Amino acid sequence: MHILFIGDIFASPGRHIVADHLQDIKTTNHIDLAIANAENAAGGFGVTPSIAEELFSMGLDVLTSGNHIWDKKEILDYLPRQPKLLRPANYADETPGRGVIVAHSRQGIPCAVINLQGRTYMPDTDCPFRKADQILRDLDPSVKVRFVDFHAEVTSEKMAMGWYLDGRVSAMVGTHTHVPTADTRILPGGSAYQTDVGMTGPYDSVIGVKKEVILQRFLTALPVRMEAAKASAELHSVILEVDENTGKALSIRRHTVRGD
Repeated sequence: MHILFIGDIFASPGRHIVADHLQDIKTTNHIDLAIANAENAAGGFGVTPSIAEELFSMGLDVLTSGNHIWDKKEILDYLPRQPKLLRPANYADETPGRGVIVAHSRQGIPCAVINLQGRTYMPDTDCPFRKADQILRDLDPSVKVRFVDFHAEVTSEKMAMGWYLDGRVSAMVGTHTHVPTADTRILPGGSAYQTDVGMTGPYDSVIGVKKEVILQRFLTALPVRMEAAKASAELHSVILEVDENTGKALSIRRHTVRGD
């Protein structure tokens, strides 16, 4: 089966380029399951119920998130009602929503989508490594295809998680930094890996925010109002092929689309 994962969708430029190109990507690459990280989809900070539904209507099957999932208050009531929008699984159990879902491909093949969050320079959460162990232990053994979005700040923590899960998941890819890395590969145990998929949004920016705003912040150290940039949208993603009988990755490649 073929899985598409789209990196952090940032504000309206990110949503628009997904709307413009998602169906073509799915058709051309025979995508069976389409996943995207949507934690920055609402103006660059958080996601709203209406925007989540908009992204589902475009043809995305599952949405993952990260530390910005809580930025919009209305999402708190929505998460328990929409299991296809995940929050990181290693937040406290009392937190609204869930961090794993068993979705089904176009052919009905079950695929566990798992959302975890790092702890280095990030909000305090439970250990993502131990949480991954628990989730994998509790999964139905018949669910062979297992995809992990690890939303983390530092490269070393993402790499450590990749090695930790190698051979136990089909793929582990990183999100959060908005900068795509060039280390796409299959690890020895058969797990596809990339440290960070990158951002789907405006690249004439500083990780999605207007350049002049960020420059002012660095030059003066004064607080500034973060505003999403608009220009030079790019869609960054990975496409992987998985053997549905074993759960092992057969291939993974970066896929980038640049807007007009």
